[in-house]
Amino acid sequence: MAASRRANRLISYLTMGLLVLIALYVLAGFLLVPWWLERALPDQLAERMGWQVEVDDVSFNPLTFTVGAEGLSAQDSDDAKVLSFERLALDLNLVQLVSGTVGFEAIELQEPFVRLDLLEDYSVNFVRDWQRNNPAPEQPADRGETDDASALPRLYFGQISINGGELLFRDFSKAEPAEFRIIPLDLSLNDLASWPRDEPVSDDSLQAAFGDETIDWQGDLSLAPLYSKGSVKVSGVGFKTLEHFLAPFLPYDLRGGKVSLSSDYELQVGERFLLVTRNGSLSLDELAIAIDEDSEEAEFTSGTIGVDEIGFDLNALKADVGQVSLEGLQLAVTRNQSGAIDWLAPFAGTADESASETEVSESGASAFRWSVAGISLSEGRLQWRDQQPETPVDLALEQLSLSVGSLDHTLSEPVNYQADATLASGGRLTVDGQLTPKPFTLEAAVSGSEIALTAFEPYLQEGANLSITGGTLGLDGNMDLDGQQEPMTGTFSGTAEVAGLAVQLPDQDNRLLSWQTLRLAPIEYNVAPARLEIGTVTLTGPQVSVVRNASGSHNLARVFRPSPDDAAEEAGDSEPSFIFRIKQLMLEQGEIAYTDRSIEPVFTTLFDQLSGSVTGLSNISPQQGKVQISGRVGEVAKLDFSGNLGTLGTDDVSQMNLAMTELSLPELGPYFGRYLGYEVESGKLNVDLNYEITGTRLDGTNLVVMDRFELGEPIVSAEAVDAPVSLGLALLRDRDGVIEVKLPISGDLSDPQFNISRVVMRAFVNVLAKAASSPFSMLGSIADLAGFNSNELGQVSFKPGSTELAADEPAKLSALANALLDRPNLLLSVRGGIAPEADGLALLRKELTAGGSKPLSESEWQAARQAYLAGERTLPPEALNNLASARGRAVRTVLLDTHEVPADQLFMLDPSREASVDESGAVTVQFSLDVR
Repeated sequence: MAASRRANRLISYLTMGLLVLIALYVLAGFLLVPWWLERALPDQLAERMGWQVEVDDVSFNPLTFTVGAEGLSAQDSDDAKVLSFERLALDLNLVQLVSGTVGFEAIELQEPFVRLDLLEDYSVNFVRDWQRNNPAPEQPADRGETDDASALPRLYFGQISINGGELLFRDFSKAEPAEFRIIPLDLSLNDLASWPRDEPVSDDSLQAAFGDETIDWQGDLSLAPLYSKGSVKVSGVGFKTLEHFLAPFLPYDLRGGKVSLSSDYELQVGERFLLVTRNGSLSLDELAIAIDEDSEEAEFTSGTIGVDEIGFDLNALKADVGQVSLEGLQLAVTRNQSGAIDWLAPFAGTADESASETEVSESGASAFRWSVAGISLSEGRLQWRDQQPETPVDLALEQLSLSVGSLDHTLSEPVNYQADATLASGGRLTVDGQLTPKPFTLEAAVSGSEIALTAFEPYLQEGANLSITGGTLGLDGNMDLDGQQEPMTGTFSGTAEVAGLAVQLPDQDNRLLSWQTLRLAPIEYNVAPARLEIGTVTLTGPQVSVVRNASGSHNLARVFRPSPDDAAEEAGDSEPSFIFRIKQLMLEQGEIAYTDRSIEPVFTTLFDQLSGSVTGLSNISPQQGKVQISGRVGEVAKLDFSGNLGTLGTDDVSQMNLAMTELSLPELGPYFGRYLGYEVESGKLNVDLNYEITGTRLDGTNLVVMDRFELGEPIVSAEAVDAPVSLGLALLRDRDGVIEVKLPISGDLSDPQFNISRVVMRAFVNVLAKAASSPFSMLGSIADLAGFNSNELGQVSFKPGSTELAADEPAKLSALANALLDRPNLLLSVRGGIAPEADGLALLRKELTAGGSKPLSESEWQAARQAYLAGERTLPPEALNNLASARGRAVRTVLLDTHEVPADQLFMLDPSREASVDESGAVTVQFSLDVR
């Protein structure tokens, strides 16, 4: 019994002791541990981190092994809050702790605040504070291999949750410090262990927000090995955030936009590193990028860019992208005066680096593989601003839609594409076909309609001094390019039409050139070698205004700007680098208005109803073309232009004929007034011009026929010919009132001073002046027919002392009579005359021989001759005068009675007392011509 009572007392004592111990344990857990933690935690953080820490309350439940803390706030050495939370709850797993595992059933953190600073040296404030207060001990020289003691301890977390958290991130690593406040920050992690498990399963999540920017993560997380699988979504990341982090890598100025990204992923870190993403999507909204900070506006705005089905496999070095969709994208590209593209300026110095990278990628190293399922663009806008021309260009493609088929890293498969756009200046353009990037080949069906040409005026002015006031372009064809070999080859086949074109000189309001339509069909163009072949060029309703200014220059001479390459191209004899052939050119209802302001009054005329064809135009031999064009001049006269064309740009011979009939001469009055000094009263003009052109050399004849050409009133002109113009015309005019003259001309067409119309006019004036100043020379053709020269036709010879004509003189008078009969307006002035010595001696002999009936010895004759010449013997005073008058009457009688020359064309002049004697001894008397 006693033993039993002792045993009971022992049990009671043990029970009581145990209860006391439990009570002490409970009291210590509930009172002492919180008291100690409230003091130890601030001290430890102050010692280890240099922080000033305050804790409102700490609790510990020794029964459930839960720890709680409320109202913790920590300031760093700069007296700035670095860490705080409203409440922290830890639920320890005692069973796991006994088995050697530090296990937490739950860790719950309410409304935490963390300030994370990225410092200038890219360290963080937590590491800085630790290193300041915990100097690193010296490491032994030989540390040996790490053992299991350095391995990660066994940790287990049943659940970790953060609710209502706030993260303040301050970045001092950039030139401009920035801060980012992420609130709220919510995190949920489940079933985490630091040791490998066969089937780790967790259901974790993270939600964080920075203003409108949010991060959502759902997935599984395992610590040993580090493995995670799930999905992440980043939404509404603003351009300020992107700019801050991407500024060192982005060569442009980011000014707006939001980015959203979501993806499924799988990550493993350990003996095998794995990173795979799939089902990803990317969205960029209203992204705005400028070339640099000095740009007034953003040159790129995205509208909406969406990318779906994004997948990435780091081990396989492969990325796959689904459809890339772009809506409302706007891009402005500028070329400056030096020819540089603004978007390429940041990469101007990286060409060598890119080349070296290309060499590395083409070596044996593993290549990164990628693919894109397709690209689509809708409602886009592309603006091209070109500052290189003298007048800046501003072109814009609007309502731009583009679709591109699948692409991959090989770039060797054909890619289908289609593009459609309208031009802001007017017109529509569509392109579709196939493109192979490597090696480059392109197939394109191109179609354009009503493309306004005015927007392209600055490019036209690069080579021509013209302004475009109207006109549209339409084209339809197929283009093929092949870059597999150097140089690139390619062709274009199709048709083109320019409608309603109107151009003028920039400083003038008058239209220089216009047409209704210009159609080219078919067109065959070859890139290398450069060759253009056109089947038919149809030009309808062209109108050209040609103006000769007061200075003598033509407006057309101002059209083409000289090129420094022109001289080099003309210097060689090799074949041209550009070949062209035009099978036929059809002209319909053309007009050329000509105005000459270098003359008073101003001359104007119109060439209209011009229609015809030109065939066989080419700059490659052998080529024989033909031209046949007809029309009107001055709305009355007929015009016919025909001929054969040699190869253009060579020394091949071209033969041209231009015929104009029924042209009114009064319309040419300003020219006749300038060069002849008379107005034109009446008349018609027919011309037949035949030219032969060899290279730039022109040789030809001009048959000019004037009918009833009558002069009007005289006018004052400093350039008028100084000659009796009326006489010249009378000499040229036949009995029907027609003047027919052949005028040969020649010259070099490349000579800017050579002008065909001026040369022809001056040739006619010279012929007229020659006729007026040497009238009998114009009768040379008649004299030639009679066996005389033109000088002989202007005089008549008599036997000395007689009215008898010398030998052959009757035939001469016959020829002269024919000339007078053919020219009724010509007046012949007949002048009798004597040579005193020759005629005096002849009359003396007749007197001594009694008219030849008496003999006269030689000695008697010589004595009488000497006496006459010495003045010792004379003839009757009237003898020589009577002979002179009789000779004039004799000539008049022959012309009047024998040859029936009208009396009103014959006039008698006072006899000459100083007639000449020719080589044969005949006395010669000169005629003179005049006009009514």
